[in-house]
Amino acid sequence: MHRVSPREKTGKTATRADLLDAIYESCRTLSRAQARDIFEMALGEISEALVRGETVKLRSFGLFAVRSKRERIGRNPRTGVEVPIKPRRVLTFKPSPVLIASVNGGEENAESETCD
Repeated sequence: MHRVSPREKTGKTATRADLLDAIYESCRTLSRAQARDIFEMALGEISEALVRGETVKLRSFGLFAVRSKRERIGRNPRTGVEVPIKPRRVLTFKPSPVLIASVNGGEENAESETCD
């Protein structure tokens, strides 16, 4: 059964330290240093894959992808002055149906996930 943390009650932002504590609490066979190292390695691998332009798909969580945006002309909404916006790469995230259902309080079968 899902345990309600104090963060869920208050709407507080989950921090890196909170995530590390959750990993440590769920797997007491690891030391805090080992849990931190594993967490940091996982984040590093995800980051490096995204920098290389690869898509990262985490089953039952979602899909991270990098998109290239072309140069375009933008407009300052206050003054109406046109400004060139340089080409850039942006990170996108598409949550899985399982994550969406979980956020909305339901449970969805992980097999029905379509996050392609």
